[in-house]
Amino acid sequence: MKKIILMLAAFSAIAITFYSCSSDSSSSGSYAYKVRMTDAPGPYSEVNVDIQSVQVIGAGGETVTLNTNAGIYNLLDFTNGVDTLIASSTLNSATVSQIRLILGSNNTIVLDGVTYPLSTPSAEQSGLKLLVNQTLQADIDNNILIDFDANTSVVQTGNGTFKLKPVLRTVVTALTGNIEGNITPVGTLAMASAVSASNIEFTSNVDVNGDFKITGLPPGTYTVTITPLLPLLPVVQTNVVVQAGVSTDIGLVTF
Repeated sequence: MKKIILMLAAFSAIAITFYSCSSDSSSSGSYAYKVRMTDAPGPYSEVNVDIQSVQVIGAGGETVTLNTNAGIYNLLDFTNGVDTLIASSTLNSATVSQIRLILGSNNTIVLDGVTYPLSTPSAEQSGLKLLVNQTLQADIDNNILIDFDANTSVVQTGNGTFKLKPVLRTVVTALTGNIEGNITPVGTLAMASAVSASNIEFTSNVDVNGDFKITGLPPGTYTVTITPLLPLLPVVQTNVVVQAGVSTDIGLVTF
């Protein structure tokens, strides 16, 4: 009887091990992952960021260094809906909890034709950290867009000295939409903002061509305000509907 019990126990252990291996096998997979970067227009001629490496951290804390297109990027080349691919890879984990941008030392801004160094001490060591908590899907390109707001990320710390205090947000492009339009007269300095029904505000500047695009908006209804410099008065459009994956054009705004 004792021998039979031992045999049953051994059989059960083998069965549990087999089921566990089968279960692990079925939950594994590969997930194509791409990191893109965009920016909101700012008051500088150039904001040059030296990107050396892009890393993702999985739910279990494991770190994966992506295939990074390392180099110096002028953030102002990627405004009003323009973006660029900075890293890609195939991941084995379906969850990304954090993204880190590791920067080099060749960061500068150009203001009124003069180039100034841009200090980024923490980004050269531990990296710029963005919480993501993104769940990936197999057999598709999983994209995430890093919206790098140069307008509020650069802080002047003294006469001719500047520091990067990044204001970043991540956008899962398949789940969000955009609002775009243009203004007249062209050349008017103005800011575009979109406020959701829950009172969350998203902003972008109008560029030199009179165009604006507010990206990464969760689906919903927004109040859009285009605010120029005084003495011109703001123009408001209400009930602007945003859908996932769609860019809503509100047309020409005239001051």
